[in-house]
Amino acid sequence: MKETFYAYHVVTERPMQLGQHILFDDIHHSGVYERVMAKQDMVNDIYQNPQKYISEELEYPVVVALRELALEEVRREKYPDYPSRMGCLYVSETLQESRQWADYFIGLGRPTFQIVKVKVTGNRFVGDATKCFDATTCRDENLLLADRYWKNEPNPPEEPPINEFLVCGDIEIVEIVKEF
Repeated sequence: MKETFYAYHVVTERPMQLGQHILFDDIHHSGVYERVMAKQDMVNDIYQNPQKYISEELEYPVVVALRELALEEVRREKYPDYPSRMGCLYVSETLQESRQWADYFIGLGRPTFQIVKVKVTGNRFVGDATKCFDATTCRDENLLLADRYWKNEPNPPEEPPINEFLVCGDIEIVEIVKEF
C-alpha cells in the first residue's frame, strides 16, 4: 500500500541534489541488484552441484548473492508489498539515527557525502539487520532464514534489533541536511 512519508538517508555512493528524484520499483533497481545478478550463474551452480562447494570457502560477494536471492524469492512469494532489498533505498526514521549511521560509515572509511531528507511516495518495511544472515550452500536453509527476516518477529530481550528501514517508489530529495 503506497503512502507518503518523510525519512533521512545517508548518501554514500555519490552526492545527491536538492529536488532529485530516485525511482525504485520492479524495473528500477539499486547497485545491489547489479552486484547480485553478476553472481547468479555461480549461485545456480552452487544449488545444482553443492558437493563441489562443501569444503570451499565462498567469497563474500557470492555469500551476499545467495542471501539476497533467497530474500528476494521469499519476498516475491510471501511479502510482495514489501520493498525489494535490491530495489530500495535504506533510510532512517529520525535525523539522530541517520547521524549514527553516518558516523558508523565514516568510521569504516566508507565514502560518506551527505545526510538528506527524503519524501517517499511508496512502500516501506522496517526490518531487523540482526536477522540478515550469512547464506550457505543449502537453498532450503537460506529460504528459511529469508522467511525469518521478512516475518520480523520480536527478538529475545538479550538480542536488541538493529532497524533497517527499506523504502521504494518515488523518492525525492527535499533537503540537504548535512554535507561531509
